[in-house]
Amino acid sequence: MGGGIIEVMVSPIVEALPGEHKEKAMSMAHSFYCWGQAAVVLISTLLLWRFSQGMWRLLPIGWALIPLANSTAFGPLRKVLVITPSSSARVTPMPATPESERTKIGTLLKSKAFFIAILMMVASGSAELSMSQWSSLFAEQALGVNKVLGDLLGPCAFALCMAFTRMMYGLHGEKVAVDRALVLSAALCIVCYLTAVLSTIPFLALIGCALCGVSVGLMWPGTVSATARRFPLGGTAMFGLLAISGDIGCSVGPWLTGVVSDAMQSSAWGASLMAQLSLSAEQLGLKAGLLVAAVFPVLLLVCALIRARQNRV
Repeated sequence: MGGGIIEVMVSPIVEALPGEHKEKAMSMAHSFYCWGQAAVVLISTLLLWRFSQGMWRLLPIGWALIPLANSTAFGPLRKVLVITPSSSARVTPMPATPESERTKIGTLLKSKAFFIAILMMVASGSAELSMSQWSSLFAEQALGVNKVLGDLLGPCAFALCMAFTRMMYGLHGEKVAVDRALVLSAALCIVCYLTAVLSTIPFLALIGCALCGVSVGLMWPGTVSATARRFPLGGTAMFGLLAISGDIGCSVGPWLTGVVSDAMQSSAWGASLMAQLSLSAEQLGLKAGLLVAAVFPVLLLVCALIRARQNRV
């Protein structure tokens, strides 16, 4: 709940900041989510490996220091963050759009453009989390490595690739229109999913997993920013609806991957394919689950093409 509220509030704050290229600012802001994810995976994995699995109880206490520091910037403790005698690190919120001027939720829900944005957010969340959450096990199954290397080669590499893409777009995004970037991202994501699933070379399949982070990097922030540009008076409620849609995708994608994986491993057809392809039950199941999850970047590509066409009209 806390993470969800933070996500809903950060996007409209970034969108309200002065500047011409809002897509760049949104991508740069969302890149720090990826850097944080990579840091958590890397540091937590190495600490548990180096010391003891029993110290996992201390990790949440350590990571809790980050939101505590953030609360001092926005909350009543902000006065303690004094940089110089004449300045402080207080975060001053941007003035909100008056309620009477905001686009009503009913108006948003009746818009075809906003419906396309909702579908894109669902597809973005599904495409991102399906690969991210299963990449560790995929690395272990594909390369036969242990849990430590699986986490580093899987979700950590995925997050680093995603962070790099968002940061680069945040620095040089004015060179590529966001609509075109979303189309290219969706197409690359389809290629990455198919490479991870269909490649018979384990290392190449793992590269497909990692590069999937590049392909999904712009999906979420790009869709949010493009929708905010289309509905500039949507307000926090609009960002909330977009975030809910993305989070639904984050739940549905990994769940569907797991369901298909379990079903394939326990089916007679799956047993026949295991023998034909010389795969273990876990390998076949995971490949089948990710193959079905590839429908989400396909959905995103279709929606991105429709949006691009609408904007040209």
